[in-house]
Amino acid sequence: MASLPVQFSRNHLSTPTFSSRNRRSTEPRSFVSLVHCSARENGDDVQGIKKSLFPVKELGCLACAALSAFSLTLASPVIAANQRLPPLSTDPTRCEQAFVGNTIGQANGVYDKPLDLRFCDYTNDQSNLKGKTLSAALMSGAKFDGADMTEVVMSKAYAVGASFKGVNFSNAVIDRVNFGKSDLKGAVFKNTVLSGSTFEEANLEDVVFEDTIIGYIDLQKICRNETINEEGRLVLGCR
Repeated sequence: MASLPVQFSRNHLSTPTFSSRNRRSTEPRSFVSLVHCSARENGDDVQGIKKSLFPVKELGCLACAALSAFSLTLASPVIAANQRLPPLSTDPTRCEQAFVGNTIGQANGVYDKPLDLRFCDYTNDQSNLKGKTLSAALMSGAKFDGADMTEVVMSKAYAVGASFKGVNFSNAVIDRVNFGKSDLKGAVFKNTVLSGSTFEEANLEDVVFEDTIIGYIDLQKICRNETINEEGRLVLGCR
């Protein structure tokens, strides 16, 4: 019999909170679930039917392996979602790093060091952010109001509480970004790939969704945001 320990979080929806003075993240309690895979052979009866049940036994092993893999799949996002945010970078040029971007592991948000843009001010920047790759960027508390962010690639960025009022995201790839409690009033998502991103408690007033490429499940989630105006809901196809 083999046992596979899998760790789950009781409070997997909690989001780390921090401020410019005291950055702290919640660390939810967790528990361990054991997936047991067993195959017994007791007595002569088992020996007699072992050959006839061989395919069934293999199916049982496959089912157990699948269950174990599924359990790990459930556990992994929980652990990732509740990781502690790193301390605010002391690099005096950290805000300027957005003008360079992060080109390592663009799709998966893999980086050699965090792209820490927290509390930086890029208000009305019309040239430095355009077309940049901001994979796994930490953007909480940052201001991008009025900035030109056309053709940017934002994958697995953490933008909780950031301000993107009037930002132009046209032709951008916005993938698995957490926009929770952010202000996107008047932002433009024209011909933008918007996949796997979350907008819980975000302000989506007057946001332009024109030719936005968005999956059905993501559409259902974004349509729950009550700040989207009637025109936006009509364009998105919210029911």
